[in-house]
Amino acid sequence: MSVRTLQLVLHYDGARFAGWQCQPDQRTVQGEVERVLDSLCGHRIVARGAGRTDAGVHARGQVVGIQVPEKWTASAMRRAMNALLPDDLWVAESHEMRPEFHARYSATGRQYSYTIGLDEAARSPFRRRFEWHVPHPLSRELLTSLPAQIRGEHHFYGFAVRGTAPAQDDHRCHVTEAGWAYTPQHAIFHVRANRFLHHMVRFLVGTMIDIARGRRPHTDLADLLVSTDNLKVSAPAPPHGLVLERVEYPSDLYLTGQ
Repeated sequence: MSVRTLQLVLHYDGARFAGWQCQPDQRTVQGEVERVLDSLCGHRIVARGAGRTDAGVHARGQVVGIQVPEKWTASAMRRAMNALLPDDLWVAESHEMRPEFHARYSATGRQYSYTIGLDEAARSPFRRRFEWHVPHPLSRELLTSLPAQIRGEHHFYGFAVRGTAPAQDDHRCHVTEAGWAYTPQHAIFHVRANRFLHHMVRFLVGTMIDIARGRRPHTDLADLLVSTDNLKVSAPAPPHGLVLERVEYPSDLYLTGQ
């Protein structure tokens, strides 16, 4: 049977998902996507994600690679899936890809954002599932200065969950963009890199917030960037403020327009 390789770009509210990856007796994003694909195609279709988001983490740009019967065009698959998916999961885009496309291994870059709620209204049920409310005073000047240390290539042992990467992995990531943006109600961290480690963004945010609150010295960030373990990192920021914004791929992998 001839197959077609498709890329799906997903939006989801992670609040009611136990993360991306299928787990027994748990509601997951991969599980919902595969359930719908199986119904449409009449047999098991594996949905390969660009990365594994944790429970509570959201996405505006999670990428999924699938191989489906050739009758399914990218646009037809998007329409059919959106008619069957639950209301906290949506296929925003679909593209036909070259057969060698792989959602994880073909990626050249990833972008995340993390939102801090600074005002009392961040406790509102309309905001609290997408923001980490930090009611304590923060040094904006100090917070703004910290991401410059993160940019470039580093071994991020100090900002990763121990034992989640292969033993031979050097934990090296190339961070091309990192910075804080502000509104009257928010501080929003944006970061882009070729790869991210498990909990890496949440550890970075948790540590920077502790520094901006005066709970640890500003030199700690640089020390953690040369550390060989995570024993001195701050607790990770809660998952609900984190959003996977975009995954990037070489343009020559696309058979239809982006």
